[in-house]
Amino acid sequence: MEQSREVRAIAKYVRTSPRKAGKICDLVRGKSVDEAMAILKFLPNSGADIIAKVVKSAAANAENNFNMEPKKLYITKIWANQGPTLKRFMPRAQGRATAIRKRTSHIEVIVKEQN
Repeated sequence: MEQSREVRAIAKYVRTSPRKAGKICDLVRGKSVDEAMAILKFLPNSGADIIAKVVKSAAANAENNFNMEPKKLYITKIWANQGPTLKRFMPRAQGRATAIRKRTSHIEVIVKEQN
């Protein structure tokens, strides 16, 4: 019996918060690639475009590198880990400054061919 292969795609240092990206990941986990792309296309979140790009990349990797059929692919695992945080300062009243944290994410998608 042939074991189905997992194919991955990773986007690193993406300028979106891991919490916001994680909520989008939860919407498409377990769905087929076509269904996930349809969901992501109509989401208003800015992170949805980035996640759609990574899902499309994983599907292309599966098709080109392993000759998998794109219609049979589904997302087995998808997650957003925290990347490095960019620290900026905003001037405030009385000569003070507060820190602004611009968070980054590492988004990873794993797709598999459905039997």
